[in-house]
Amino acid sequence: MRIDTPTEADIPDLARVHVQSWQAAYAGLLDAAYLAGLSVQERMLSWQRILAAGESSTWVARDEAGRVQAFLSHGPCRDRGAPPDRAEIWALYAHPDVWGRGAGRRLMDCALHTLRMQGMASVSLWVLRGNRRGIRFYEAAGFAEVPGGVQRFELGGRPVEELAMLRFLTEASSPSQPR
Repeated sequence: MRIDTPTEADIPDLARVHVQSWQAAYAGLLDAAYLAGLSVQERMLSWQRILAAGESSTWVARDEAGRVQAFLSHGPCRDRGAPPDRAEIWALYAHPDVWGRGAGRRLMDCALHTLRMQGMASVSLWVLRGNRRGIRFYEAAGFAEVPGGVQRFELGGRPVEELAMLRFLTEASSPSQPR
């Protein structure tokens, strides 16, 4: 997998990965009809807005053919009262066909290295309660659940909870630099 930044030409792949990863990762957590109704076309419009806005940085993992197979977006922490030197992982998704092959790990290493170079002291993220695979991945990357850090809302007609996780970006806990 090669890590770089997306272009407008990658929007269909970003949308495909986004939808198919949600459908696989959130099966059993979100309503099946809601997941089945996710639209690549609608997600393409979202990605056009995201890339045009430039409010976050996005990294992609490409296969040998150059197709996007995973992505990670990060930006300023959006949590109320967060310190100015805290960033946030806004999204990290990989196509189910590449789960366990290192794409997410490489993207996370790249993002953490970039955030450290930008002078960030910590990075947070939100993960759906019950997303055991995601939680294990984030714990392996050095994130820990924030005590009391829970958001409750409705998604796809079902009440859900997200857990806050945090990682400090000190040299002692830093992953290796991206390859």
